[in-house]
Amino acid sequence: MAVDPLLQSLVAGFAAEAQEVCQKVTIDLLELERDGLDADALNKAYVRLGRHLHTLKGSAASLGLQDLSEIAHKLEDALAPLREHPQKMPRAVVDLLLHGLDIFMLRVQAHADGRGDALPDYTIALAQLVAVAPPPELAAAVPSPVAPPAAGVPAVPSPGVAVVPAAAAPAVAVPVAPKAPASTPAPLSSAGGGGAGSSEQPRDEFHSGESEGAGWRVGTRQVTALMREVERLREVRLRTEERSRELDRAVALLARQGLLAETAEARTLLAGVGRALRSDGEETADVVDALEDGLKAITTRPVRTILEPLQRMVRDLSRQLRKEARLSVVGAEVSLDRRLLEKLNGALVHLLRNAVDHGLESPAERERTGKHHEGALTLRIEQQGNLLFLESSDDGRGIDVARVRQVAESRGLATAEELVRMNDNQVRDLIFRPGFSTRADVTDTSGRGVGLDAVRAAVESLQGRIEVASTLGQGTRFMLTLPVELGSSPVLVVRVFDQMMGLPMLAVEATQLTRMSTLRLSKRRAQLEYQGQLIPVVDLGARLGLRAASPPSEGQPLMVIQNGGKRVALAVDSVVGDRDLVIRPLPAEVRDVPAYQGAATLSRGELMLILRPNWLVLEPAALSTAAPQSRRALVVDDSLTARALHRAMLEAGGFTVHLASSGARALERVLTDAYDVIICDLEMEEMDGEEFIRRMRQRPETRNLPIILVSTHEAARDRGRVAGADGFLSKRDCASGRLLAEVLDVMSRRGGRP
Repeated sequence: MAVDPLLQSLVAGFAAEAQEVCQKVTIDLLELERDGLDADALNKAYVRLGRHLHTLKGSAASLGLQDLSEIAHKLEDALAPLREHPQKMPRAVVDLLLHGLDIFMLRVQAHADGRGDALPDYTIALAQLVAVAPPPELAAAVPSPVAPPAAGVPAVPSPGVAVVPAAAAPAVAVPVAPKAPASTPAPLSSAGGGGAGSSEQPRDEFHSGESEGAGWRVGTRQVTALMREVERLREVRLRTEERSRELDRAVALLARQGLLAETAEARTLLAGVGRALRSDGEETADVVDALEDGLKAITTRPVRTILEPLQRMVRDLSRQLRKEARLSVVGAEVSLDRRLLEKLNGALVHLLRNAVDHGLESPAERERTGKHHEGALTLRIEQQGNLLFLESSDDGRGIDVARVRQVAESRGLATAEELVRMNDNQVRDLIFRPGFSTRADVTDTSGRGVGLDAVRAAVESLQGRIEVASTLGQGTRFMLTLPVELGSSPVLVVRVFDQMMGLPMLAVEATQLTRMSTLRLSKRRAQLEYQGQLIPVVDLGARLGLRAASPPSEGQPLMVIQNGGKRVALAVDSVVGDRDLVIRPLPAEVRDVPAYQGAATLSRGELMLILRPNWLVLEPAALSTAAPQSRRALVVDDSLTARALHRAMLEAGGFTVHLASSGARALERVLTDAYDVIICDLEMEEMDGEEFIRRMRQRPETRNLPIILVSTHEAARDRGRVAGADGFLSKRDCASGRLLAEVLDVMSRRGGRP
């Protein structure tokens, strides 16, 4: 059978996943064949086997590989009698399962190589599996102990059990790589072999046709080390920019000395060095961009690459079950660590198959209850900082808690006394227990009690957690929370004054330019006519405390932001463009600031804060009630990074923060606004921190205003004291979270509002 050309690239990834899963199954089979396992170890091994085979079946079905799905299902059937009464596995069953894995992997590799059309009818392989399978009652029977044969005497199998060695089992003719003849495919491992050596054998066999120069195998540590080097390069870029500014200040200082003729040559030389440094800085930024893009391509891929096949799976499974369903995906453009995606794929398959089979009703039943005949499935993916949130929901019948209690008791998963003490949420969690299933009979899709157990095991192996919420008759939601080290999210970068901010693209519904004819203005607020509704207009500059609120002007960009069923039209000064950025969590000291979900570093080293959509859509009244801010601070710094960090930390302490990119602009702001404290950079162009303090102390109205100087250099502390600053911090102190404590201490000493 031929694979859909659109899915061919994904089949190769599935082949690698199947190889790994089959190796794990082989190791468990060989372990179960040995004596000496206690009941607990036997039970765990059988549970693992069931999960692995179920994952192979579901993943194959999601790619439209029906032959592989059917083979995996037959292997599940062979395992089922033994799972009910865990015991040492008879050799005949081990031989059967190993042979089935051989057939499965040979066909997987043929599909991955584009040779699916040349494969024989898979029903032949299924017939062979059925032919060599022992009857269920014999497979589940415990063989009588047999004394080991004397040397040179062949062992006699137990009566009635047909022993079919894996190497001698019927083989399916499949064209494979030259080193593995089609008539005698190499098994994944022999039934009698053991240890890691046997399980590694198939990797060489199945990759024998791959040329040595096809690529390199790179370890995780090597990639991580390379990422650290990119971070170092970004720091070099920032230091280069700092050196360039120092040179410019030196040139300006020489010019102020009045010795223009005597210093002309030196100033010309220094100016040339400054230009060269700026050029080198630009080139370094380009190199950082290129390296990050390359690393991103190596280590991550868009979530859509594993979600696209699920659309087909939902369609095919719905038709098989005579149901109707449509899958919607939100956030498919998020890019994540390839390793994480590979491990999540099986969990998503289980969740969706469970939703279609157990959650959704038949079209007739849905219409009787007033629902649309087509069921709605939704997958939502969002990355916030170093956390990934994945939600799978359906609008089906929901979880019947009473039915769950009944099944859990009948299957021995909980006693009647335990169930009485459980609340509804605890009862719902029972669906993740191994062996739980509300279906009495076993079908191709469910009934084995494996699916949700496998999902939880996969999530917990990734150090994550899974929760379930359900309303009877309305539907069910599964919420997965996972830590992520790598990955990126699409972000829309906007500008307010000289401040750049990031908006998660997931929340941006539309962008448009303001037309006054579509605005409805009143004394208290502005509203935008949008899709037949009036939605509030929010000035981002005012929401961030950078300016007084005012209605947007003609042609000003508006971003329609949606979150949690609410919409606002966000007015910004300009749209910089969309970027695919790694969003990192904020420092612990400022992580609770409601406005920001994280920060991203741009190629030039600037830190850009990422806004929370749910904060943007809050009504102004709710905003002021939720986060009252009475103290006001002014941050003066010519570095975007420093302004963003200082602002986040001060807002965490309840301050309303205004920003100024230069001393001159800060002097203008203090004429029109009152502040409780000022945080000022010492080294700035045009007007440095010392000059700014001198001018502030000359004015009676600002003479006693607390001012804290910040500098890159710890040695500048004495300069700050001489200049008349009330406090001094190095930028390293600020990054470590000491800014807020210093501000409160200085305000207390000055008699301000601490």
